[in-house]
Amino acid sequence: MSLPHGTRTSAPTTSPSPSPSPSPSPAGRRSAFAPAFWRRQGRRVGTGLVLLPLGVYAGAAALVGRTGAARRALRAEAGPQSPSAGPVRVVAHSAMTALLGVLAVLPAGLLVLFVARGVLYGFVDDGPYDTSWGGPTRAGAWLAHFAVSVPFAAAALALLAGLAGLQRRATAPLRGERRPGWVLPVMLLGCVAGALFTVAFVHQLN
Repeated sequence: MSLPHGTRTSAPTTSPSPSPSPSPSPAGRRSAFAPAFWRRQGRRVGTGLVLLPLGVYAGAAALVGRTGAARRALRAEAGPQSPSAGPVRVVAHSAMTALLGVLAVLPAGLLVLFVARGVLYGFVDDGPYDTSWGGPTRAGAWLAHFAVSVPFAAAALALLAGLAGLQRRATAPLRGERRPGWVLPVMLLGCVAGALFTVAFVHQLN
C-alpha cells in the first residue's frame, strides 16, 4: 500500500543506552583501602599488647563459671552458630592466649627500647658521645640511635599484629570455625624461638 504524496515517515528512535560508570582507579582503591587497613593493624597491635592479661583474666573467669565473660575477653562470643563450650575448653583457649601473651612481651620490650634508646636517647644518655654511634655530637648520636631503632620498632609492631592474628585463629573453634592446621605448629615454633632469644639475651647481660 503506497503512502499519500507528501507524507513523511519518521525513523524509529532508540533511547541512548546509559554509559557504564567508570570503575575506581587502582590509586583510588588503594587510598580508600589504606586507612581501614592501618586501623585494623593498629587494633591488632593493641590486642597483641594485652594478650597476656586477657588470657589470664579469661582463664580465671572460666574457672569460676563465667564462661560468657571469658569468651568475650577471647573475642569468641557465643552466637547462633557457635558451639557450646564448657569451662575446661575455654580455659584451654585462655592458656593458649596467655602463652601468646608471654611471647608478646618480647616485641613489647623492643618498643620500650625504641622509645628509651631511640626517641628519648638524648635524655636518657648524658654522654660523652665520643664512642657512640653518630658521635661525637649529641645530635649525631641521637639521630643515629633513632635511625637504628626504627627497623626494630617496625618489626616489633608486625610481630604484635601477627600474634593477635594467631590468637584469633587459635580460638576459632570457640566461634564454630575451623582452626587452620598450621596454627599450633607455628605457636610451638614461636615458643621455642622466644625461649632461645630470652636465653641468649640473658647470657649477653651477664
